[in-house]
Amino acid sequence: MKHFIRYILFFGVLNSAFSQTDSITVLEEVLVIPTKLKEFSTGQTLTSLQDSLLLQNKPSLISALNFNTPIYFKENGLGMVASPSFRGTNASQTAVLWNGININSRFNGQTDFNTINTGSYDAINIRGGGGSVIYGTGAIGGTVHLSNNIEFEKQFKNRIYLSYGSFNTYDARYQLTAAEKNWSTKISFSRNQSDNDFEYIDTDRKNLNGDFYNNSLNAVFGYQFHKNNTLKFYSEVFESERHFSLIRPSENRTKYEDVSLKNLLEWEVSGEKITSIARVAYLKEEYKYFPNIETESFTFGEANTVIGKYDFSYQFSKKIKLNAILSHEYTDGEGSSIPQNERNISSGALLLKHLVNEKWAYEIAARKELTNDYESPLLFSFGTGYSFTDFYKLKLNVSKNFRIPTYNDLYWATGGNPDLAAEEAMQYELGNEIQFSNFRMTLTGYYNDIQQMINWIPGSSGYWTSRNIDEVATYGAEFLLNYKKQFGRHLLSVNGTYAYTVSENKITKKQLIYVPYQKATGSIYYAFQDLFIETQALYNGEVFTRSDNNPRYNLDAYWLWNAGLGYHISKSFTLGGKVRNLLNSDYQNVEDRRMPGTNYTIYLTLNF
Repeated sequence: MKHFIRYILFFGVLNSAFSQTDSITVLEEVLVIPTKLKEFSTGQTLTSLQDSLLLQNKPSLISALNFNTPIYFKENGLGMVASPSFRGTNASQTAVLWNGININSRFNGQTDFNTINTGSYDAINIRGGGGSVIYGTGAIGGTVHLSNNIEFEKQFKNRIYLSYGSFNTYDARYQLTAAEKNWSTKISFSRNQSDNDFEYIDTDRKNLNGDFYNNSLNAVFGYQFHKNNTLKFYSEVFESERHFSLIRPSENRTKYEDVSLKNLLEWEVSGEKITSIARVAYLKEEYKYFPNIETESFTFGEANTVIGKYDFSYQFSKKIKLNAILSHEYTDGEGSSIPQNERNISSGALLLKHLVNEKWAYEIAARKELTNDYESPLLFSFGTGYSFTDFYKLKLNVSKNFRIPTYNDLYWATGGNPDLAAEEAMQYELGNEIQFSNFRMTLTGYYNDIQQMINWIPGSSGYWTSRNIDEVATYGAEFLLNYKKQFGRHLLSVNGTYAYTVSENKITKKQLIYVPYQKATGSIYYAFQDLFIETQALYNGEVFTRSDNNPRYNLDAYWLWNAGLGYHISKSFTLGGKVRNLLNSDYQNVEDRRMPGTNYTIYLTLNF
């Protein structure tokens, strides 16, 4: 909480300074896709979840992605640790980028998607497939991009979102946006908490020790010296406490506290042909785990990371662009089971984009890292797209990607292995895109060959130890559909996804655990004047929980269905309600971690 006191005092002063304006301008929502992501995704598929859609879901990132993308999530109970499986890969093989900075944990290489609050961002973009050349470690299955937008246009807006739901659950979000022609600021605060004591379906038991809360404070500041010279500052602090749900009432009650700080300073200077972007970022992560909340004993971890990046691009012509990226990362980390260690990583990347003509474009890129901690391969990617007609496009992408060993992999006191090499993955994907004015459909097939995969196995000393031993092949297909139509006073939006995924250990020929063969989602949004209704559906196929694929321990497939109704009482006042798990499905996506049945939420949105 001490971090929040400092930030609130600081941002409160800035709010007072920046809010001295007597003019209010309401802007329409714009599509927010980072420039680098948009320019260098040739041959790959992008999915964008904008601000208005994020409000329709629970505040945690897992809710927004689970119902709108092909990514499968395993969640250790509602609000507990949540990790993704993107195209059959594991949690540490999906990279999460915050305004272009990789924020996966330096300890375990993962991002807990229940510690990302969507109320802090203007858009979330998802790109399937490899991205290590640009985004570094972990970008094997895909990348998730958390983006804040800065607009230099006169405006002053406030938005408040309040909701209350089952299990005594509160969600509060506030956002201030103020700007003039040469400066802009956006400050947002989110609070989410719940007793999380839902009853298990068809039993007399309930979820014990599952209460949680989290706070998120996010600020973005921008100043334009002139239109080609801009300074931006992004800052975020996240704080949470979770009491981990019990499997059996006799277990010790545990809790987990974590704090993360992110700061990024960005200076962009652009000309007719040259663009120069210098970035300096500071990331801090720390946690405490209490194995028994009745005592003060805990284990801990803390890591501080400083990243410097320089991005230089040169536009040779309207059709050819060359981009060079240099970066250096320094991390200092330690924990209860990890001795203090420092790590330095330097890298260089070169990217070329060529628009051959109106129908054909391609890109080539390469990257190399230098460090003493592990062996790093030469990475490369090639992507191309060709438009055969006005509505049909064929896309191809080939890339070599990697994941570096984490602090836990290298330095864990009773099993870390300092001789580990980076995981390597060769990926091939072929995509088909059909697009009319209101309709877009993509069908993508892919194959991913992962070598030197790090796994923890029992060692001769009796402790588990990390080794480069696994070889995994993941392959399958993804189908995405979007339709949006405005006719008179009616608006209809339809979205759907389907994924068929094989993720196989090449030695045992067994499907990896917690990777369903099938996942599908669908949503419909319909509005007539000020009234709107929405519905979401999700299907998760059966999953294995044992490496030998013993069907006795499989988790059953399940359907989830959500529905909502809302009314715009005025331009600034919206009232609505939602029903989640309308079918009252009894389901788990992690063994022995039961999820809630039918539950309800009412909400209020104010814009002024």
